[in-house]
Amino acid sequence: MTELPPSGIDPVPPFDLDNLLTDMRSRLDPELPPQERMHALLQAVLTIGEDLDLPTVLRRLTEVAAALTGARYAGLGVFDEDENFSEFVSTGLSRSQAEQITSFPHGKGILNTPLRRRSVLRLRDLHEHPDFGGFPNGHPQMSSFLGAPIQVRGEVFGNLYLADKESAEEFDKDDEEMVTALATAAGVAIDNARLYEETRLRESWLGASTEITTRLLSGADTNDVLAYLAEQAGQISGADTAVVLLPDSRARGHLFAEIAHGPIAQEILGTPIEIQGSLCGWVYESGEATSIPDLRQANCVMLTHRGYGPGLLVPLGTPGNTRGVLLLGKLSDRAPFTPMIRRMLHGFSVQAGVALELAEARKDTERLVVLEERDRIAKDLHDVVIQRLFASAMTLMSTLRLITSPEAEERVQRTIDELDSTIREIRSTIFALQNPPSRGESSLRDRVLELAENTAHSLGCHPGISLDGPIDASVPHEIGEQLLAVLGEGLTNVARHANATEVHASVVVEEPQPPSDDATTLTLTITDNGVGLPEEGRRSGLRNLDQRAEALGGHFTARRGDRGGTILVWKVPISDGSDDVVDGF
Repeated sequence: MTELPPSGIDPVPPFDLDNLLTDMRSRLDPELPPQERMHALLQAVLTIGEDLDLPTVLRRLTEVAAALTGARYAGLGVFDEDENFSEFVSTGLSRSQAEQITSFPHGKGILNTPLRRRSVLRLRDLHEHPDFGGFPNGHPQMSSFLGAPIQVRGEVFGNLYLADKESAEEFDKDDEEMVTALATAAGVAIDNARLYEETRLRESWLGASTEITTRLLSGADTNDVLAYLAEQAGQISGADTAVVLLPDSRARGHLFAEIAHGPIAQEILGTPIEIQGSLCGWVYESGEATSIPDLRQANCVMLTHRGYGPGLLVPLGTPGNTRGVLLLGKLSDRAPFTPMIRRMLHGFSVQAGVALELAEARKDTERLVVLEERDRIAKDLHDVVIQRLFASAMTLMSTLRLITSPEAEERVQRTIDELDSTIREIRSTIFALQNPPSRGESSLRDRVLELAENTAHSLGCHPGISLDGPIDASVPHEIGEQLLAVLGEGLTNVARHANATEVHASVVVEEPQPPSDDATTLTLTITDNGVGLPEEGRRSGLRNLDQRAEALGGHFTARRGDRGGTILVWKVPISDGSDDVVDGF
């Protein structure tokens, strides 16, 4: 479609009615009743130009041409940049006839001849023309034919087709002159309507782009904004379905349908598409938009077998910084997306991608503020709270020498132990504050707690969990996975064999005190109040735990508790003592 002209250039030639009427008179046969023919033409021109809505103008032009020539069927095809039909308007077909036609016309063969010749094509029987290629399935048979190009600003906008003159075997010279004059006058009305449509679409795109940017930068949820983007893109472009495809860090190499709008939205949500070897993946990696006449050629599994044909794939973002892909689809019997829609949508998606990037940067800033606050709280806990608790414990320890009552001494000692336990828990909290998990990942602490919570039903009780030391900062990923496996197997063994009513698990990262160069160790201890270890019997589960410890250079022990139950201790080194580790308190 034609772009809006730059400022200072007259966009539309003035509508000179006198010159138009003079041109029509020169085209009409002077022997025919001039007033009647002129009145019909003038009324036709006025009817066509009454509205600025382009589809309405095209529909009126088609209907008027059929009425003036007495044609049973009429059609108007609008060409895109590749000389294929981007739109096709028809009249004369019943609803049942239209539903039987299996494919959208593409403007090839005889339908393309008026465009190539830039002149009227009049045939007694279109089957005799060398460019005739046959009708698609379900198309009604036609014989007489009249085709005329519609030119706008010196370029062919489309072709007007008439078929099967009802009052004669073929269209005559008068019909040809009438259609030529009508096409000439209609070019001005079409140009005005097209410029109006482009302006209206630009206004709609601009409004949607502004709303998306405003929502993202004001803190709206990104998924809600993407849902709005899909809805607006589908409505403005005339698509039947709009899908936002986004990558997932947990399943590399795939795009997933995270947002969908349309009648089959719920059916296609979550559908994966491989990046390698798919057109959607190519658009995501190249950052270039593309259109396709049939989505089945794009290996688009979510729409291939659902009756969709024309498709438009647009990257969200700029080349080299693509955030996702916007997929628009139309049902197979509808016209492809126009070049104007493709250009506008590409600009719209680029702006949406930039807005997404800005929103992500805003979230990173907010995350940084949170991290700074966590660090401040950790420092306050270390420099103030722990030091005061430590001083209180030291004071109580020095007071023990002055106490003569055994009962009082026991109470003070118990208080000292509780203070020591509190200090250890605060230290563990400080480590967690200073070493939060990466965005989108769960910390080892969280995974340990989640695993313990998931076993509560099989255990018959909620296991107590204590965490001590820089677990997230010091435990490597591989050892962390082994820890979770050992914890899961240990709790499962308790659930199957111990008949326990109390279960406790502790995870401790213990760092050597200077000047020792011993390794930092990770210790998992699981205790219960169950029936205890059997003297004989299968111990394959315990052997697995022992083998896991040996593979990491550690050791495993299992013994009966002093008061019954079982105590499992799994201990492995996590550093050799030569590496720098997180400073302890």
